[in-house]
Amino acid sequence: MTQDFADLSYDDLKSKAFALAEKRHDLGFFYDLLRHTPAAAAAADEGGSAGDLTGSIAEVIEASHELFGSGKVGDMQPLFRARFEEYLNKYAGQ
Repeated sequence: MTQDFADLSYDDLKSKAFALAEKRHDLGFFYDLLRHTPAAAAAADEGGSAGDLTGSIAEVIEASHELFGSGKVGDMQPLFRARFEEYLNKYAGQ
């Protein structure tokens, strides 16, 4: 059964999705988010790639919190909002 998360603010939705992904130890969720950020695009333009992301799950989660907490996602916010809702609908009831 899916829950309606549409009434949540972007920050509340992000917090719930991040908390669930941390609880599930879902590193793939964070990697997926990071590779779709403007920062990842800039790294690719400079010869790097999202595939170059390395580190422990704690480092990836911390980078995600820092990036998404800083407002650097800008115009990408609707994309990430949809991703957070999708993730919560898929896994929140489990």
